Parts: sequence; C-alpha cells; structure tokens
Amino acid sequence: MGDLLRIAIVGYGEIACRQHVPAIAKTSGVALVAVVDPVKTPPGLPHFRDLQELLRDGPEIDAVALCTPPQVRHAQAAAALASGKHVLLEKPPGTTLSELTPLIAAAQEAGRTLFATWHSRYAAAVGPARQLLAGRTINKVTIIWKEDVRVWHPGQAWIFEVGGFGVFDPGINALSILTEILPRAVFIRSAALDFPSNREAPIAAEIELSDAGGLPIHAEFDFRQTGSPSWDILCETEAGPVTLSKGGRQLRDGGRLVVDAPDEEYPALYRRFVALTSEGKSDVDLAPLRLVADSFMLGRRRLVEAFED
Repeated sequence: MGDLLRIAIVGYGEIACRQHVPAIAKTSGVALVAVVDPVKTPPGLPHFRDLQELLRDGPEIDAVALCTPPQVRHAQAAAALASGKHVLLEKPPGTTLSELTPLIAAAQEAGRTLFATWHSRYAAAVGPARQLLAGRTINKVTIIWKEDVRVWHPGQAWIFEVGGFGVFDPGINALSILTEILPRAVFIRSAALDFPSNREAPIAAEIELSDAGGLPIHAEFDFRQTGSPSWDILCETEAGPVTLSKGGRQLRDGGRLVVDAPDEEYPALYRRFVALTSEGKSDVDLAPLRLVADSFMLGRRRLVEAFED
C-alpha cells in the first residue's frame, strides 16, 4: 500500500452521503475510489451492487467503510479482512458482542486494521469534558437523548427490525460519550424498553446505570420527539453543573460556555483511521455496545402504540 489509503464505501445511505463522503474529501491521505450499494449509483465513481463484486471486479482498494445496516456487517467485515482490506465499521459495529470477537482475531491474523467507530466521541467538546470532569467529584449524571425518527432516519425500516437497535441506534452515541468522559467503568442497573406493537425494536427507553462507586446515572432515549433534537448529558459535580449539549459539540461549566464548535466528527474519525492503518493497529472498544446488550438483557418490555413511518 502506498501513502494514499484507497477506500470504498459499502452502503450508500443517509449517513454515507451526509457524513462519510464529505469527511473523506476533507481528509489528507485517503481517497474514495468506489461505492457498493444494491440500488444507489453515485455519479463519478465506480459502482458495484455488492461487496463480492467489488472485491472480484473493482479497482485496487486498501480499505472499506461499512455503512450498511448492522445486521449484515459481520459477514461483510469478515470477507473484507479475508481479502486483506482494512475495515472501518460504522456504529454500532455489529448486532452482537460475540460476532466481533472473531473479527478482532481475523484483523490481527491478517495484519489489518479493524476500527469500530464511535463518531460522537470525536465531537469537539467531548475531550475537554473528560479533562474537566477528571478533576471533579461527580454526584449525578442525567442523559436526555431524544429525536424524531422520521427526520433522522427517514425510510430506514431496518432500524425497527431485529438487530436494528431501535432507539439505541442514536442512544448508543450517548453511551459512547458517557464511557469516554467518566473516569470509571459503568454498568446497567435496570432498564425499561418501549416497543411499538408492530415493531421488533424499541422506540424509547429509560435506563438506570451506575459505576463501582455508586454514581447514579439516568438515561432517557426517545424516537418520538418532534422539533429540535435533545442530545444532552448533564453531570452534577461538587463545583456545579457540567453540561454537554448538541451531541457533544457544546460544553458549559456552570454558566460559562467552554466549547461551541461545528460538526467535525467524521473528518476526525477518518484521520484516526488513516493513523491506525499507517501504524498497523486496530481500535475496537465494545463498552457502548456492551451497555446496549445489557439493557436488552435486563430491560423490562413495555408495549406501546403502533408506529407508522
């Protein structure tokens, strides 16, 4: 492989069009050279209907970015690694914890990078929040993560299917930030999951978490909020509130605005991917996925009204 990381996007949906394509264009050392999608054919790039066709007939590539629904990512990642390609996994990295274990081993055996991305950790205020909280005593954490599924996931029926995560698809972003900014590991104490009567994944959830020191953490996720989304984490400390808003782009320390930055998560994510591939390393942190799995394991199921898109 030369100095330029040649990458193909697999799954040309909303997140690929809105985030991955412009992020790659902004990142030095990486170039988008092909797209795989069974339906969409983006102009100006070689297009293939499935990953096998790309690997068999496509241009030379070094890596794939898997932006497909999580239900199919394991097989795609395994095939790409077996073909000697680096693999970037959109979040969540898979539908189960156990399916990631052989992928980690395959990447190590092949000498290739496996990058399980948590894009919200790359929001501008997350690092400063971690540093700020490291010197504080945290008394309580409240997470409010609510958005309109019709606005943010239009026509994405897979999100309410088995393995689609439902409201945990955005909710895992909050958990990825939480596990990044707190000094100690957290675990699920209880959960209540609201399932529409006609769907296989929850549309809302209430979760109680803690750490080894007994820190109370309350999270509310909801797909039914209309208007502006709420992507907020409030940490109550002995020195006053520390608030992350706008999905991790804004940080307030009491009444003082510390960070208020534009959305540059994905360019930072691709810079990380380029660095990992050049160093021959992988990055697969499963802590956010583990919390989601435990929420389903401990969650009390509540049936709510049917949801029609």
